[in-house]
Amino acid sequence: MKFFIDTANLSQIKEANELGILDGVTTNPSLMAKEGIKGHEAVFNHYKTICEMVNGDISAEVVSTDFQSIVEEGKKLAAIHSNIVVKVPMIKDGVKAIKWFTDNGIRTNCTLVFSAGQAILAAKAGAAYVSPFIGRIDDSGWDGMQLIEQIATIYAVQGYRTEILAASIRNPNHIIRAAELGADVITSPLESILGLLKHPLTDIGLAKFLEDAKKFA
Repeated sequence: MKFFIDTANLSQIKEANELGILDGVTTNPSLMAKEGIKGHEAVFNHYKTICEMVNGDISAEVVSTDFQSIVEEGKKLAAIHSNIVVKVPMIKDGVKAIKWFTDNGIRTNCTLVFSAGQAILAAKAGAAYVSPFIGRIDDSGWDGMQLIEQIATIYAVQGYRTEILAASIRNPNHIIRAAELGADVITSPLESILGLLKHPLTDIGLAKFLEDAKKFA
C-alpha cells in the first residue's frame, strides 16, 4: 500500500519524505489556503515545488465545475510536471472530464467519493485513483471502512485498474484498516502517519535496553 501525505505544508512533506516511506502527496484548495497560498500563479508554483521535492504522484485539484473549464484547468495543472495527477470532483461534468483526460493521456484522481456507485463511474471513466472520504463518512454515522471493502471487492470482480485511495484519514487505525481491506493507497496528515510508530511497549522496551546498556559503559 502506498503512503501519500495530505497537506500543502512543505516542512511536513519534507519530514514525511525523509522518513523514507512517502510515495506521493495530495492537496486541495483548503490546504493551499491554510498555508496562505493564494492566486493561480502562487498555487502553480507551489505545486511545482512539491513535485521537485517528492518523486511520486502529486494530486492537484481543479476548482472548476463545468466540463470545459475542468478540462482547461486540468491541462494547465498537468503541464506543471509529469508527476501531476489532476484531481477532479465526483460530479457529472467531472466524470465526463475524467474520460476526456483518460483519452488524452492525463491521469486523474476522482475525489469526494462517498458510494460504491460513484466509485464504479470513476473506474469506468478511467480514473487512475478514486478517493473515498473515510473520515467524513464516519462523521455522518456510517462506517467508512465498509465502503473501502465494498469498492475493493467490486474492483477485483470487475477487473478495474483504478487504485483505491483512502482519503479523509483521521487516525493511525484508519491506515491499518485501509491496508487490511484492500486500499491501494492512503493519504493522511503527517500526525496519523507518525502515530503508527507509537506503542507503549516499544517505549518501555527501549528504556529497559538503554538502562541495561549503561551497565556496560
